Amino acid sequence: MNFFEHQAAARKSSTRLVVLFGLAVLGIVLAVDVAVGVVAGFTPGLMAMASLGTLAVIGLGSLFRIASLGAGGEPVALQLGGVPVPEDTRDLNLRRLRNVVEEIAIASGVPVPKVYVLEHEAAINAFAAGYSPSDAVVAVTRGALDRLNRDELQGVIAHEFSHILNGDMRLNIRLMGVLFGIMMIAIIGRKVMVHGHYASRREGVAVVLVAALAAMAIGSIGLFFGRMIKAGVSRSRERLADASAVQFTRQTAGLAGALKKIGGLEDGSRLAARGDAEEVSHMLFGDGVGFSGLFATHPPLVERIQALEPGFDDAQLKALSRRWMQAAPNGLEEDVQMGLAPGAPPPPLPPAGEQALSPRSVSAQVAHPGADDYLRADALVAAMPPSLRALAAEREGVVPLLLGLLMDSRDAIAGKQVAEVSARLGRVVAERARHIHDSELHDLNPMLRLPLAAMAFPVLRLRPRPELDGFLDASNAMVYADGRVSLFEYCLARLLTVHVRESLDPARYARMGRKRVPGVKREFATLLAVVAQAGSTDEAGARRAYLAGLQRILPRDHMPYAPPAEGVVALDEVWEPLDALDPLAKQVLVESITEAIGHDGRVSVAEAELLRTICGVLHCPLPPMLGGA
Repeated sequence: MNFFEHQAAARKSSTRLVVLFGLAVLGIVLAVDVAVGVVAGFTPGLMAMASLGTLAVIGLGSLFRIASLGAGGEPVALQLGGVPVPEDTRDLNLRRLRNVVEEIAIASGVPVPKVYVLEHEAAINAFAAGYSPSDAVVAVTRGALDRLNRDELQGVIAHEFSHILNGDMRLNIRLMGVLFGIMMIAIIGRKVMVHGHYASRREGVAVVLVAALAAMAIGSIGLFFGRMIKAGVSRSRERLADASAVQFTRQTAGLAGALKKIGGLEDGSRLAARGDAEEVSHMLFGDGVGFSGLFATHPPLVERIQALEPGFDDAQLKALSRRWMQAAPNGLEEDVQMGLAPGAPPPPLPPAGEQALSPRSVSAQVAHPGADDYLRADALVAAMPPSLRALAAEREGVVPLLLGLLMDSRDAIAGKQVAEVSARLGRVVAERARHIHDSELHDLNPMLRLPLAAMAFPVLRLRPRPELDGFLDASNAMVYADGRVSLFEYCLARLLTVHVRESLDPARYARMGRKRVPGVKREFATLLAVVAQAGSTDEAGARRAYLAGLQRILPRDHMPYAPPAEGVVALDEVWEPLDALDPLAKQVLVESITEAIGHDGRVSVAEAELLRTICGVLHCPLPPMLGGA
């Protein structure tokens, strides 16, 4: 199942979840009506009031929780006691974690997410939370940092990135909000019981406690359905994420090793913060609360290991447990023994240039990076000058760095850009951006530009909203300073705009489209014409590329080649309608664009950047190196 098929299947699953949620609400309303009727009589007016009151409690509870999660994944990490990992940390465990996250993010073609550690959790666990890659956070427990070696940590993080790339995060965080409503009555009953206990000498307390017990009993209906819904969502997605992690890392030992340590160590994967853990149980790497049977959010542990190592059994797990009781594993020490410690020579940077493309291979790469993508990402990161990596991790350096990527090499144009930035962000920022461009970015390998921007994004997200608005205004002004917009300028500015916008208002932009291709013919023709024109040296070649792409997506339509006069800037009008396409329609769109780009048998670095930008803006992330035919 590729990314687009997974998205389509997720929509069908969402429909089933809506039905289950409706049944839960109906069951709670009926239970409240019966309880009120037994106490006060079954009168129509009273029943109507009880039903409306119950619906109001459920609805307001869900709306409150959804609003509290509007900032994306960060509130979830903070709720569980997460501590952010600094971009410039020198702690070996934290540096190893950041390196793994950065490399997998670049290999996946998404911005590097924020990284958190649950410092007070000795168990081995992790989760990814957010509405989209732009606001995502990845959190791991202290136990995972201490006990897992680099291969095992890589397997766990790759598993979590599967949830990021396939849109599981969006469903998971929405479930947290919606399910809070149907559990509101149980929560109210539990709170009343606690306060009623402390006020046990007051008159009428017995009545209050009975009401609280009734609320808890009725609320158990919501609790039952909530756990059923989470279990139904989570189990199949956990199996898929395990399989995706193996595809990504191309080895089973890392992920299997992490699962074995969960089963063989005393702390396992159960979190100490049990109350909060239940709310997020469906998004954890391992079982965080200990549910089993119908309520199990994860497949049985041994079953997950056997899917990776078919000969594994309970006896082997028990033997590992006995061995680790004598000496608990240490991840960093295992790295040294396995030769994974820092200091190994970096792999060579893949050669820049042109390559052949296959539409099917490109659409298969969307949100499904492989082991070769991870190795290429490792090479890209290793090839970045340390000074640029330091700037990407520096709060005051990240804005000049990103603006420096947009700085023109021609003095006259650069002067205008400095003036535009000075007017919005100050002269100091403008001059530093030009200095960084002239001294460090001028000769940077083009293949490193977008990965460098992806690495800088977590620090950029830390800026206050007014500063981010000023940054986007300045970057767009730089792009238009000379009256023309190059492909790279447009690609970088558009990606930054999308990622910043979605990180500021994540819940607002999290959606899955339903449109079909016939409803966006005009927008698609504009996009295809711009792509064809950008990749061709003459009009005849551009027309052939355009028709080749059109034939793949609209074979029966005659839409003449008409490149817009404003060039690549015309794409500003097409993004929103095209992003609203149905997932399977997006697959055809990606393949059609790839057909046009690769029509002449080659694709340049600039064309590849344009393709990745198109896919990024349409929420179909591509790895930094495109697969061949």
